[in-house]
Amino acid sequence: MTEFTAVPGVAPGLAAGNEDLVEAAGRPIGSGLVKPGYDPRLANEDLAPLRRQSWSWYNIFAFWMSDVHSVGGYVTAGSLFALGLAGWQVLVALVVGITIVNFFCNLVARPSQQAAVPYPVICRAPFGVLGANVPAIIRGLIAVAWYGIQTFLASSALDVVLVKLWPGLAPYADVHQHGFLGLPTLGWASYAMLWVLQAAVFWTGMETIRRFIDFCGPAVYVVMFALTGYLLYKAGWGALSLNLGGKHHGSTVSIMLGSIALVVSYFSGPMLNFGDFARYGRSFKAVKTGNLLGLPVNFLLFSVLVVFTASLTIPVYGELITDPVQTVARIDSTTAIILGALTFTIATMGINIVANFISPAFDFSNVSPQRISWRAGGMIAAVGSFLITPWNLYNNPDVIHYTLETLGAFIGPLFGVLIAGFYLIRKRVVVVDDLFTLEPTATYWYRRGVNPPAVIATALGAVLAVIPVVVPDSAVHWMGTVAQYSWFIGMGIGLVTYYLIGSRSAITATSLRPVTDHADPALATIPAQPAPEGAPVSPEV
Repeated sequence: MTEFTAVPGVAPGLAAGNEDLVEAAGRPIGSGLVKPGYDPRLANEDLAPLRRQSWSWYNIFAFWMSDVHSVGGYVTAGSLFALGLAGWQVLVALVVGITIVNFFCNLVARPSQQAAVPYPVICRAPFGVLGANVPAIIRGLIAVAWYGIQTFLASSALDVVLVKLWPGLAPYADVHQHGFLGLPTLGWASYAMLWVLQAAVFWTGMETIRRFIDFCGPAVYVVMFALTGYLLYKAGWGALSLNLGGKHHGSTVSIMLGSIALVVSYFSGPMLNFGDFARYGRSFKAVKTGNLLGLPVNFLLFSVLVVFTASLTIPVYGELITDPVQTVARIDSTTAIILGALTFTIATMGINIVANFISPAFDFSNVSPQRISWRAGGMIAAVGSFLITPWNLYNNPDVIHYTLETLGAFIGPLFGVLIAGFYLIRKRVVVVDDLFTLEPTATYWYRRGVNPPAVIATALGAVLAVIPVVVPDSAVHWMGTVAQYSWFIGMGIGLVTYYLIGSRSAITATSLRPVTDHADPALATIPAQPAPEGAPVSPEV
């Protein structure tokens, strides 16, 4: 077996060279090392293990800031008020939910950071080198839906700016006067404009994206603090209350638990494919630190600002407003409206590029690496977002919750299978080179490239999790309550089913044999073992 020298910050099994001076984050195209013997049907420079892993904890932190600080994040958090919860109850639900997300993100990050490969490639371990197309396509299609939703939310913020600057456009912002397929004419124009801008940023590569998200997160905090200060100035400190909320039906505890589940469902997409970003981390410690600061710590502050601003709209405007763009639109100053709405627009573009362009870029490229490049995969998602009329998926609290529950039902099982395979069945060992070969003797060939137990577990988890979502309350009165936990149901069923079947399957058992020398020396590899505690890593900044 070929020996490889471990280099701090370099992926397991990869040799260092002069080209490693180019940061992986800077060039998604060409950043991976396609070794001799890798099958072209499974590998290209976007999917191959990175030459160098260089992201620090701050890059991970900035990623999550961009993910959290968006109109979608604000609207989702604000939608919890519609359930009848008081401000402090909404805050508790948000914090508990994000703490759960942080835990699961650390779980899903390790295999990709360890092997330096994106989510669809690491899925070849439990699903098989060809079976991994199942989770890749599912996650890619979900990203298409989210891409459209986030672009719609950003375009809504842009509409506010345009109408404020040119009041004559107001009739064209009314879907009842000038609308098509549920979107006004001005909305179509704004959507198309942001569609092009996001594609342009994405096309320039990961380095531009990294710089973009490094700006977006802090910029939203400036606007959020300014908005909170403005509302406090108008209402006075005495109007600030965490007890404001509407009437609700049922147990408060039950509603709060459902709200926690909705928070997890909202983050389930980027949480599932977080490996696409964790792979760039110079160490798992850097990834965990970035997650801690970017999720529980950052989200706590963001949640406080959301609850404060939403609750203050009642004394200031006489009604509860849970859309930050609509809140900004009520400000007296034209300059403030323009700056605030533009900031929310830019921030939402940031999360859209990060979570919903990059994910399908890798997912669709995984299906046919030689025909679909990283950029082509992202553009497939962008084009598909037009076809699903995403504005109809996120235009009121009830629809928001239904959308999140449906997506969670399909994402949960994929998460459960990956976690069960990596931690419970394979004990955190990844044979990196075998992820890129179609040799029948390779570790992840299973049965013709597909691992049936993983596919069965995914299908069973998705079907059982989506049933409560699609069955109306009028048919079974408790289905609506169960539907809130669709992600947890799907994840639990997928995890348990795959562990029970996979650990006993003869097909899986043959792939658990000790790593031996390959007949083809070009495919010689070493298992990517967990890094020992205290192992030297590149200095973190």
